[in-house]
Amino acid sequence: LRLVAVLKAILEGEKAAVLKRDRHLPLSFHRRQEELKFSLGLQRLQHRVREIQALRDGSAASPQLNVRDPQLKTEGKTPESELPTLILEAVKELEAAKQQVLKRIQIWKRQQQLAGNGALFEENLAPLQKRCESLVEVYFQLHQQVMAASAELGAELLPRLLERFNEVLSSLVKR
Repeated sequence: LRLVAVLKAILEGEKAAVLKRDRHLPLSFHRRQEELKFSLGLQRLQHRVREIQALRDGSAASPQLNVRDPQLKTEGKTPESELPTLILEAVKELEAAKQQVLKRIQIWKRQQQLAGNGALFEENLAPLQKRCESLVEVYFQLHQQVMAASAELGAELLPRLLERFNEVLSSLVKR
């Protein structure tokens, strides 16, 4: 009985320490802030995919396309030469969004572990699943644009992009 009392006291101490550490701001505040950051990054990524598609469609229709986006207006550069740069930026944003999802998965796993010590734990996986699904949807849209623009990308850049795409998808699936 004494051993049980000691273990109970230790676990209650751990529970108090966990609750004390996370009390400075409500967990819902952090979760909402993280959700907004992810949503903004995903919207930016979707916008990049639409820019790539518009650039591809416009360059196929007329080589002298007047691009409205100030990021794409550069002196002496044609829309075809901007396509690889735009795709690389989109892939960087895809990888950043993937890191946010993986970080959230890691947090969820840690919270599940702490639940064994009595910490509060929300078992709802719907928000995490929604993040993964929306990221994979954008992933496939971007991958489709890259494959459609494979002729403009060249033999050197395309394999590197495909390798980065495979790494993004495999890390999401594995975790």
